Amino acid sequence: MVHGSRALLASTAGLLVLLSRRVDAEELADARPSSLPSYVSEKKRMSDADAAKKREGFFVTGLPFFGSDPLNGVGGGATGYVHYNGTRADPFFRYTSYRARLGLKAEYTTGNAAAVALKLDVPFVADTAWRLKLDGKYESAPNNLYFGLTEGTLAPFPHGKYATYASALGGARPGGPGEAPVVADNLRHMFLEREWMLNLKAERVLFDGNWRVLVGYEIQHLTYGTYEDVLVDATDPVTGGSIRVPNGRSLLRRDAEAGRVLGAGGGRVSLTQLSLMYDTRDFDPDPYRGFFFEWGNEHSAPYTGSDFTFHKMLFQARHYLPIAPRVLRRTLLATRVGYGTILGSEAPFFEYQDQWSAEGSIRALGGSQTLRGFKANRFLGRTVGFVNVELRHRFADFDALGQNFTLTLAPLLDLGSVGDRVFVVAPTVRAAAGAGLRVGWNRSTVIVVDTAFSREDAQLFINFNQSY
Repeated sequence: MVHGSRALLASTAGLLVLLSRRVDAEELADARPSSLPSYVSEKKRMSDADAAKKREGFFVTGLPFFGSDPLNGVGGGATGYVHYNGTRADPFFRYTSYRARLGLKAEYTTGNAAAVALKLDVPFVADTAWRLKLDGKYESAPNNLYFGLTEGTLAPFPHGKYATYASALGGARPGGPGEAPVVADNLRHMFLEREWMLNLKAERVLFDGNWRVLVGYEIQHLTYGTYEDVLVDATDPVTGGSIRVPNGRSLLRRDAEAGRVLGAGGGRVSLTQLSLMYDTRDFDPDPYRGFFFEWGNEHSAPYTGSDFTFHKMLFQARHYLPIAPRVLRRTLLATRVGYGTILGSEAPFFEYQDQWSAEGSIRALGGSQTLRGFKANRFLGRTVGFVNVELRHRFADFDALGQNFTLTLAPLLDLGSVGDRVFVVAPTVRAAAGAGLRVGWNRSTVIVVDTAFSREDAQLFINFNQSY
């Protein structure tokens, strides 16, 4: 077993080295290396301070984690990465986050949510202008929320606060058509999603190295379920005591039967992907300066192998602006503007839940990526628009146990809206504000802790890597 493990590690290391390709040795100079290809933008060059902290060769980052999610309860798992950075003599050393990175994540929560994900990312494969990305995932999410698919979701809850509204759903009531004689609506907005996914992407640098184009293919198999007739604890409206009754019909089930949503039974989704990007960020995992723009597209049709026909587009822009760099150690204003829409009348409901990006899907309004003070999927529509603003101030940079760590404080503001028409959002805007802590680990991994508040909720998130 020991020999087998060593062989596996050796094979993995060899693969990462082969994909990234070692270059001839030379001293790291302040000037642009003469052996650096012209397709590598000078704007990608790391600062002297960051380059000095960047590690050489192979190293592993990862740790077990425990946290609390607003939907899935207390959970635990582990996230780990194997990095290969090459050497300081590598002309790419100061111009890319890493030469290759292999990541593995596994987690499980008390709410029975489980996920396993594998990610491989190899920039400048064999010193060419191409980048290879491979993602695989299995996820079981039994606590997803559904509040509708239209701009009607922007309306406030009848009781204002989400907690008060959720408590009111726990009152027993007479059953309607197709329901038991007495039911409650504790699980009215909840549904189960199980997903198998494999995604292969190839990305190429264009022109001066700031432009990139990506093509990809993704295949998913999805299954869904709702919680009709599941026994729940309810409040007797007469005695005020606790009773056990079946859960009534879920909102997703009602909308599916009424023809307002498609895809409640799941199925296969196979997509072609195309993204055009302009990127001048200095360091992808934790940028200090630069600009990122993307026009992303996903297309699904029977000829791609899919059960559904639709097209999705996302426009997003991110800007990282240093604030008083001569006075403040490392402070910047990080902003993101996103605008996405769905074309076609046959898009399944679950495609409204996120907008695809070459850098990872962005969950639609609510949750840890967009409106952090609202529940995930709180606002869904054919078109979605959002703005995120963070003032990131690094207040500590230190070494411990042979590792480098940074601490960054990030007050935040999120804004967003949805709409029923293509490229049009409703004038009603929802807002959330809060603050976050960013823990940088060897410059390549960032642990994110965010707390955010809105008119109807307060949420705490613990994740790996910046939202943007």
